[in-house]
Amino acid sequence: MKVLLLGGTGEARELAQTLVSAGVDVVSSLAGRTADARLPVGVVRQGGFGGATGLARWLHDNPVDAVVDATHPFAATMTEHAVSAAREVGVPLLVLRRPGWTPGDRWHWADTTSAAAELLPTLGARAFLTIGRQGLDTFEHSGVWMLARCVDPPEPRPTWCTLILARGPYDVDGELTLLRDHRIDVLVTKDSGGPQTAAKLTAAQLLGIPVIVIRRPPLPAGVDAVESVDRVVEWVEARR
Repeated sequence: MKVLLLGGTGEARELAQTLVSAGVDVVSSLAGRTADARLPVGVVRQGGFGGATGLARWLHDNPVDAVVDATHPFAATMTEHAVSAAREVGVPLLVLRRPGWTPGDRWHWADTTSAAAELLPTLGARAFLTIGRQGLDTFEHSGVWMLARCVDPPEPRPTWCTLILARGPYDVDGELTLLRDHRIDVLVTKDSGGPQTAAKLTAAQLLGIPVIVIRRPPLPAGVDAVESVDRVVEWVEARR
């Protein structure tokens, strides 16, 4: 049994470990956008495929029994390419998406990053942006003071916000200190889900800070998706 695992998330690393331990031949593919990425066990390839056409070509040249997309919930383009390529080649595909966060008090939903930037000035004057480096420049002209946290620095490095580089997991005490020290009165985040970065939401609720949450992009129509590593393992085992 050979599986192409499109990864980059904690769930993907856990899944790779579980499948390899069960004797499945796993090739994990990482986009290569994060410096010093945490590598999963098994064979690892880094870098893009060249769109849906390039991924289909790779699948033709490197036959696998299944494809599992365990990329970030906001990696919509990669998911679209994976679905298209798998359908073209005729390889079964399953999407692993961890559940989103449970909505809290004072949450304000935005469908896009641009919508979040438009909403921001109505809710506060000192913002904490935790959306990653993709789309950060959308907030440049929002007219509020901003603190942005990313794993890797955007290119070019922004001069319009205070930038801190850090990698989770984070804890509630640390997030409370950060919010207080910078006098943050509004938090902007994506509905990424998972425990690694959830502490900021707890801290914001404890301080009564409103939160702008960017909704996840929808999955392509007709795609099978599950929310846990265990469900993926069951799906793979059923195909052995």
